Parts: sequence; C-alpha cells; structure tokens
Amino acid sequence: MTSLLSPDALETALRAIGEERYHHKHPFQLKLNSGELTKAQIQAWALNRYYYQCMIPVKDATILARMESAELRREWRQRILDHDGESDDEGGLRRWIALTDGLGLDREMVESTRLVLPATKFAVEAYVHFTGERSLLEAIASSLTELFSPMAIGARVTGMLENYDFITPETLAYFDKRPPQATRDSNFALAYVKDHATTPEQQQAVLDALIFKCSVLWAQLDALYHGYVAPGHIPPGAFDPAKDG
Repeated sequence: MTSLLSPDALETALRAIGEERYHHKHPFQLKLNSGELTKAQIQAWALNRYYYQCMIPVKDATILARMESAELRREWRQRILDHDGESDDEGGLRRWIALTDGLGLDREMVESTRLVLPATKFAVEAYVHFTGERSLLEAIASSLTELFSPMAIGARVTGMLENYDFITPETLAYFDKRPPQATRDSNFALAYVKDHATTPEQQQAVLDALIFKCSVLWAQLDALYHGYVAPGHIPPGAFDPAKDG
C-alpha cells in the first residue's frame, strides 16, 4: 500500500477481506449448517473448537498486558470476563461445555484438550503468539473477525436446529450471547483501528492482521475436514469417534 486510505475506505477494505476469507464459506462450515455432517463429525468440531475457545481469554490477557492506558484495559478486560465468567459455572467457556456435554462427549476429555488435532493447536497457538509479538495495533486488528461472526452464528444456529435432531436450543446456549458481545467488541476494535492506523504501512499491517486471523480460523476447519470428512485421515493421538465418541 503506497497511499493512505480514509478511515471509511480502510473499513471497506477490512470488510472485503471478511467477505472473501472468513470461514463462513469453508466447506466444513457449509456442511455443518446444511445438515450434511454426522454426529461424530460435529463432536470433532465441538471438541477442537473448545481449544480455540479456551485460548481466547489467554489471547485477550496477552493483549491486555500490553495496554498502557487504563481506559483501554477497562474496555478489553470485559472480553476475558465474557469467556471465563466470574465463577466456574458461568461464562462462554462453560456454555461451550454445555455444547460438548449435549453431544455426549466426556467432559474431562474435552477440558484436557489432549485429543485435539495437532493442526488446531498449531493454528490457535500461532494466533496467541501473534498478539504478543506484533504491534498492539495489529493485535487489536486481528480480533476484527468478530465483525463477521454474528452473521455466521445466525446461519449456524438456524441450520443446526433445523437439521440435527440431537441438537437443542439448550445445547447451543453458547451462541445466545455471542452476537451482541461480538458486535460490541468489533465496534470498539474497528474504531480503534480506524483512529490509530494513520500511515499506509500501518493500514497494510492492519489488513494483513485480519488476513492472518481469517487464515487461523480457516486452517482449523481445513484440519477438521481432512481428519473427519475427506480423506478422513485422523492423526495419531487425536479424537477418534469410533473410540472416543
């Protein structure tokens, strides 16, 4: 990028990245929404996604520790509370466990994360490292996939309830609160990025950060598709529905 975009043009470019690269278009996600997956395949998705969910507050704590402004920290710490809750029986992680419970997965096995796909761990841990090693602006920009998650969640919840008789609204309770939380968080992050990306180089870094985060999410679904849909090669030590489901 050689010329400075206006803040609105930067937002347009960010939204174009999401439209092209966000994982709502991934074949695994499309199959999940349309009722084409088996219960075992959905179990694998929920188990692996748990690793991403449990590392989100770690990522947010990493970003929080880099913020020198109390105002910024007050805003960002709400994300950690949303996922961790104020106690063990509340918060987004606990609601995700309600999903894995509802799918018949052993809770200790899920929480241990020992059967998560290696590629899932590599992708998620790369994201955490990114937020600690890149600039604060890039770390905040990487969270902007939340601009697109309310739309994806709506399609996911509707499709799963319509197409799987073993899915109930209670099973999907995690998704009840996420759209307004994601909208709140993405509005803040977008305003921050538009205000602080003031050079062409910074704007390019912001765009690249969002591309990276979209790739993190896409890679996780690539691994699920390869392991549990086609060709169906489950890595040694990963969740095997025939034994662990």
